[in-house]
Amino acid sequence: MTLSKHPASGRQWGLLSVLLIAVVVSFSACKSNDDNTPAPKTINDLISAGNGTTNQFTIFKKALQLANLSGPLSQAGTYTVFAPTDAAFRLFGYADTNAIKAPSAAPLLAAVVQYHILSTRLEASAIPTAINTAQQTLSGGTLYTSKVASATGTSTSVSVNGAHVLSSNSDASNGVIHVIDRVLLPPAFGNVVATIQGIPSILPTASFTFLQAAIAKIGTTAVSSLTSTGPITVFAPTDAAFTAAVPTIKTAADVSAMTAQQLTAILSYHIVPGRIYTPTVTNGTSLTTAQTGTVTLGTSTTSVTVTGKGNGSTASNITGPDITATNGVVHIIDRLLLPQ
Repeated sequence: MTLSKHPASGRQWGLLSVLLIAVVVSFSACKSNDDNTPAPKTINDLISAGNGTTNQFTIFKKALQLANLSGPLSQAGTYTVFAPTDAAFRLFGYADTNAIKAPSAAPLLAAVVQYHILSTRLEASAIPTAINTAQQTLSGGTLYTSKVASATGTSTSVSVNGAHVLSSNSDASNGVIHVIDRVLLPPAFGNVVATIQGIPSILPTASFTFLQAAIAKIGTTAVSSLTSTGPITVFAPTDAAFTAAVPTIKTAADVSAMTAQQLTAILSYHIVPGRIYTPTVTNGTSLTTAQTGTVTLGTSTTSVTVTGKGNGSTASNITGPDITATNGVVHIIDRLLLPQ
């Protein structure tokens, strides 16, 4: 007996074949789209692109290139980069990429750039709500992150070595970027005494010959905390700061003519215990100095000041804040602090 094909059965098999072909074609299309998916951007990609239509990292990008770090930040890893904006570099005295390429910038460039990078991924949420949490940098140095709650408790501010984090958690395939408003300086010079001596090499407008004359007159042993392990914070008056507070002091010789006792009392009044970065202070904070006097900090949206008991209502402006030393922090000030 010959079996005949059922017409309905043939139609079903034909429909099934069409469906199978459609599934295969659809799967192949999806696979093709998956293969064309752009790879996640690296930290170097994001720094090179900047933000939106304007690249705010042109100087930092060039600094990374000159320090031979563009390559590593293009590869797999778990980095954290605190990225200074172009405005931060200009504030530091570097107007453009030509300035960062200058021979005078070369000796410290690699150290400065590496100091902005951690070898581990650190999300903003993982930064403790605390002052000066130590973080190890790519070069083996130490950064200090701080997270401070607002007075109302509704928000927090994050800073690193005194630089404000303007925006955080720009995700990359190999880490995260936090945008900061200041260039971070590693403690390349040493303790606060060596740092004060070294600052003019990177900030030529800062002159400390009067302060150095005072230290030479009394010796660091007389103010032992200057070279101690610390941490300490030093308010460093420029030459102009001496004259602004005491007009009769016009030269380093005038400082050297003062007695060791006078100079010890004055210098001790510029030292306070602890590592104090400006974003962590509040208006009206009173600090006890090394000679048991007090100075008062003032803050506003545009400045931070410090006032001594003998300065009356005339505050000293912190013109060069948050310079890190191995044993503390140096703040450049524009008026000598006078004890009562």
